[in-house]
Amino acid sequence: MQPDDGFRELDRQECLHLMARVPVGRVVHTRHALPAVLPVNFSLDDGGAVLLRTAAASELVRAVDGVVVAFETDEVDAAGRSGWSVVVTGRATVVTDPAEHGRLCRVGPRSWAPSPDEVFVRIEPELVTGRELVGGRTVYGTRVPLRR
Repeated sequence: MQPDDGFRELDRQECLHLMARVPVGRVVHTRHALPAVLPVNFSLDDGGAVLLRTAAASELVRAVDGVVVAFETDEVDAAGRSGWSVVVTGRATVVTDPAEHGRLCRVGPRSWAPSPDEVFVRIEPELVTGRELVGGRTVYGTRVPLRR
């Protein structure tokens, strides 16, 4: 990417640091052979794995267990025309180990829509990419002033 296009590529550590600051992202998976996007709250585990907590019988669990998914989160300042976006791509698995489930009950994300029978889904961060938009820099190669 050219340095004057208003975007900056983020390295893996920057991406994980930014992700840890926000509570909501979107899991991208396949539903009935079509792309589907679902907003979810999440947290990061050691090594940058994305953790979701959801109902054991949810459609999401059936759709993502054992398959490669994408997870996106971002923070945007529309007025300042700045922000960032991070995408994690990796295999999603339901945590089945009782000891690990117990640990995640203590330190993992809290569901915003609790269910009596919840499971954790871990997305391993096989590919982590991110971009930062530098405010007011350029749009299609033309300098654009910030609106005030």
